[in-house]
Amino acid sequence: MTDRQSPAGEAESIPALLARNAARLGGRPAYREKEFGVWQSWTWAEAAEEVRAIALGFLVLGLKPGDHVAVIGRNRPAHYWSMIAAQMCGAVPVPLYQDAVAEEMAYVLGHSGARFVVCGDQEQVDKVLEVQSMPDAPKTIEQIVYTDKRGMRKYDHSHMNALADVQAEGCAAETRLGPELDARIAGLGYDDTCVMLYTSGTTGKPKGVVLSYRNIIETSKNTADFDHLTEGEEVLAYLPMAWVGDFIFSMGQAIWSGFTVNCPEGAHTMMTDLREIGPTYFFAPPRVFEGQLTNVMIRMEDAGRFKKWLFDHYMKVARRVGPAILDGETVGFGDRLAYALGNLFVYGPLKNTLGYSRIRVGYTAGEAIGPEIFDFYRSLGINLKQLYGQTEASVFITQQPDGQVRSDTVGVPSPGVELKIAENGEVFYRSPGTFVEYYNNPDSTASTKDAEGWVATGDAGFFEEGTGHLRIIDRAKDVGKMADGRMFAPKYVENKLKFYPNILEAVVIGNGRDFCTAMINIDLGAVGNWAERNNIAYASYQELAAHPQVYATIKSHVEEVNRSVAEDPMLSGCQIHRFLVLHKELDPDDGEMTRTRKVRRSVINEKFADLVSALYDGSPTVYTETEVTYEDGRKGHIKATLQIEDAQVFGEALQQKVAAE
Repeated sequence: MTDRQSPAGEAESIPALLARNAARLGGRPAYREKEFGVWQSWTWAEAAEEVRAIALGFLVLGLKPGDHVAVIGRNRPAHYWSMIAAQMCGAVPVPLYQDAVAEEMAYVLGHSGARFVVCGDQEQVDKVLEVQSMPDAPKTIEQIVYTDKRGMRKYDHSHMNALADVQAEGCAAETRLGPELDARIAGLGYDDTCVMLYTSGTTGKPKGVVLSYRNIIETSKNTADFDHLTEGEEVLAYLPMAWVGDFIFSMGQAIWSGFTVNCPEGAHTMMTDLREIGPTYFFAPPRVFEGQLTNVMIRMEDAGRFKKWLFDHYMKVARRVGPAILDGETVGFGDRLAYALGNLFVYGPLKNTLGYSRIRVGYTAGEAIGPEIFDFYRSLGINLKQLYGQTEASVFITQQPDGQVRSDTVGVPSPGVELKIAENGEVFYRSPGTFVEYYNNPDSTASTKDAEGWVATGDAGFFEEGTGHLRIIDRAKDVGKMADGRMFAPKYVENKLKFYPNILEAVVIGNGRDFCTAMINIDLGAVGNWAERNNIAYASYQELAAHPQVYATIKSHVEEVNRSVAEDPMLSGCQIHRFLVLHKELDPDDGEMTRTRKVRRSVINEKFADLVSALYDGSPTVYTETEVTYEDGRKGHIKATLQIEDAQVFGEALQQKVAAE
């Protein structure tokens, strides 16, 4: 065995695993896609034929080993196949976010030096063509391949082809190029590059994370064993293909375990498609669970009196005993009976409405989830767990074993992962999934991964005594101290705020200051529904956000969170003294959030510096003008005078009361 081979003698590349599945599981469904309201299905054997035809077509077009192939579009089997086809040719797939604007695409396409670009539809083709027309455009793009032919007839096709035509050319070239393709597949080694994924870029330009077949296959094998994943699982592939989470779930684990990947028709049908598929293995970032909980609460507010009473009554039962029943703990007969009735009348129908009836294993990650939100889903009997990871780790750093699931930890090290905590509290790891390098960025590689393979996560945390579970406090760069020396951890407070359906996003400020303040986004769906029920007219988000009753409601939420935060002696200094409701939603198009909807704190502090100043200088109101980006890409400005509210904070008396109890 050479160092290029897998230690277990298994397949050493994604294309080799595809061939294995076609041989062993040939008749089982591998991919499904909903299009025009109808589900289409491909077996592993059929998928292998589709991928081979694309790979041969890429050879016809001149794809070379080591080339980069950008893939831009929604989750579709054809796009996953295009990535595997690129790998077969010895090339490297580079998926991009489909909602990225041309300027964002320009950086990734230029940095990666992509020669081929696979586009989902006309919109993505137009963005690539716009990139090519820029003064400093990347000069490497030679071929554009598109999946959807609609609207493409009158384009210049001298360097552009439909994917179906590429496949047809590939099939015709089987005799001529088949041996060449087989040789390239056979030449793939365990330490060759599998994929390049770009970080979200919360603090600067995105970095190209190079992951090998060893990284992806070892991680997929270890984590599939951890949760006993089999070829019988069903997953819904709806998260951005450019995100490492989708790659490991919909590509790595799927092709290792042989389970079925289901692609929804689009974002507008995702919830319907989720219910139709009923996945057994499910992943979602906290914002998805937050959004669904908000919708549930809105529906309950609109429900009749008896239905609302039934929901409230049995949810109290669920919160009290649901997690214990899920974990197999001893629960009294009366509570079990009450929970069974609740499952009949409330939990079962609710899970079915959400599409969660068949979930055997569910995960959330990407950022910390609010404990109340996490506990809500587990109380329904959904085996939702937390994992902690990052792109550079091929996702998995820690996982929660069944029976050891809690909202305040992220579990124990995933199989094969080693962890340590530095003196400053930063978490370090090394594992088989540790990335190879940042592409064309040796300085960042060296500053992130040391010679022994230890990677700095940038997160602050500690191990619990007794359990060995890891607790993440916050991003290490975001954790600081108040002016009086008390700890400042904004994410802890922000997650508590976001539990309330009326609050979509919150940004807490306070590092180095005498007290904490907050800027809050209302959830337009939840608050708009409330306004409609109360016959309150409004013409825009801005007008609704400034409504006095909205401010009063948000103030009550802030003060409830303050009371909760005050009970934690370590973080009691993070109570919010003053807040305002922002006049616009934080938006990735405006640079205020990443495409994975992580807040860019430095951008917000700079962009809203006038608001931050007003929060701390005692001003009751503040006038501001803000640049915004419209859907068609045009820029504009919105003006507003924002009200600033004081909130009640709680002192040592509450902490002493909690300690006494």
